[in-house]
Amino acid sequence: MAKTAKTDSKVVGTTISQLVSEGKALGKIWRTVNSLKATTKANGFDTRLGKLLQELKAQSTRDDGQIPTHVLRTHGIQQIDRRRRSEALWFVENQVECLEFIENSKKGFTSLTALQSAMRKAKKETTKSEVSNVGQSDDAPKTDKSVEQEVTTVIVTRTKMVDTILHHCKESGLNVEDIINDLQSRIATQQKSA
Repeated sequence: MAKTAKTDSKVVGTTISQLVSEGKALGKIWRTVNSLKATTKANGFDTRLGKLLQELKAQSTRDDGQIPTHVLRTHGIQQIDRRRRSEALWFVENQVECLEFIENSKKGFTSLTALQSAMRKAKKETTKSEVSNVGQSDDAPKTDKSVEQEVTTVIVTRTKMVDTILHHCKESGLNVEDIINDLQSRIATQQKSA
């Protein structure tokens, strides 16, 4: 008879053996998960996975908080799709807002991807419907407040400048050769006017 994963709602501990056992249990039930309502409960798959990932991310030795592959393997969750892991982590980090949105929504969601999309769309609609105060004056006079600003100087080397130009060309879909020609023509006009 196949072993089944425990569904106790224990708090995920910080010891490696507890995290490994939690990861292995999640790896076993990964293939049987399909219902968003079931996975977002307190002991549901996505909630448990998100909490485990949150703990592993906090314990990560990397500066960017990324969980190394060997840690995912050790905890038995490397076979769970990275997008699903990302969605579970997002759900746990935004759990209160997600549960409120699900409760207030008229339609049901079949996955966390659909929930994320609907929340993003609703957020865009609320920001569009807000009235912009740009260009309008206030009735109350504005008071001048002195604000101290910290001035930082960044040393720009030729290499940094070239890297920046190449990055912006790539991001904007511009031809680098055209940019070089434009720079050369601009320098020629500046030299003529000087």
